[in-house]
Amino acid sequence: MSPRRAPRGRPVLITDRLVLRPLTWDDLPELEALDADPEVMRFLDRPRTPDEVRERMLSRLDPTADAMGLGYWAGLERGRFVGWWLLSPQGPGLAEIGWRLHPRAWGRGLASEGAAALLEHGFTTAGLERVVAETMVANHASRGVMRRAGMRPTGVVHRGADPWLPSADEGDWLAELTAREWHAAHTP
Repeated sequence: MSPRRAPRGRPVLITDRLVLRPLTWDDLPELEALDADPEVMRFLDRPRTPDEVRERMLSRLDPTADAMGLGYWAGLERGRFVGWWLLSPQGPGLAEIGWRLHPRAWGRGLASEGAAALLEHGFTTAGLERVVAETMVANHASRGVMRRAGMRPTGVVHRGADPWLPSADEGDWLAELTAREWHAAHTP
């Protein structure tokens, strides 16, 4: 079997309700607003300043990840920005999946819908062998997205207390999904 060649660039992914397109500098105002929202950031970090968000944009637009068909996608519902999703390369055949949504998009299944599209892309097009994810133990919503995506828990890691994150002492919940598991669940 010959190794799979990864795609050049992130494709636009379309679901029933979302258009996931490669993140660009044009998304910066939406990202600044998203990361400045204390409710959005409550399981991640303190709210970020516009300068901090701009600094993070360089890694979010990494051309190396893009060449592998991985990276960040902006999610649009009926043309309106609702958040971002990512498949971030972590090593050969390995990526981390994640998402960050605006509160108006919470509780409607959009995170799960976007995650499902990225997993399909990762396992069928980008040639990933394994996808991992993590969230704070206290973040039940993101843990639910991981479960609905078919990811299985692999443990909890404790990184210590953080004054910005009162629940940090509970640890981070880790999950993963392999290509074999994904294909078994999606092959008739």
